[in-house]
Amino acid sequence: MKIIPRSLEGVFEIRLSPLSDHRGQFMRIYDESIFASYGINRRWIQENQSVTIHKGTIRGLHFQYSPSTEAKLVRVAAGAVLDVFVDLRKESPTFGEWDSIELSEDNRAMIYIPRGFAHGFCTLCDHCAVQYKVDSKFSPEEDSGIRWNDPLLAVKWPTDTPILSDKDKNLPTLDMFLSQNKRLDSV
Repeated sequence: MKIIPRSLEGVFEIRLSPLSDHRGQFMRIYDESIFASYGINRRWIQENQSVTIHKGTIRGLHFQYSPSTEAKLVRVAAGAVLDVFVDLRKESPTFGEWDSIELSEDNRAMIYIPRGFAHGFCTLCDHCAVQYKVDSKFSPEEDSGIRWNDPLLAVKWPTDTPILSDKDKNLPTLDMFLSQNKRLDSV
């Protein structure tokens, strides 16, 4: 397992190292002591799996307010996605900046996203399964998001015509969100 800091503070790429023999493979997905050596001391309380049928589907960009802000550890069990994360920490020097990584069953990469980020992904093929651990339970009252195609964020998605949920189609831009809502301090 190799942990690599990304350009946005607190975000880490994790490269898994499978052990292979004639039977197949074994991979350690999580090791508390290795993560702790990078300052990642989370208590994962829930693990989710999202299965997406069609290539070009975007889920996101989602986040939760305090007290339900959440860190995530994201990996792909089947298929491939472009995983995107946006810094929404108002005091951060990289507030409003985004980064992305391709996660796939072939590259065995994971991404650790700390609290204070919006998160989403676009499927790069049909039949993708994304698994993620979170350190806070889902709370409909604190659930929110920003629009996938916000012109100021200018995320470089691999499609201009994604498949979206009704919820994601109606999310505000970051500017609209900030002008209508002061709760971003608690992301």
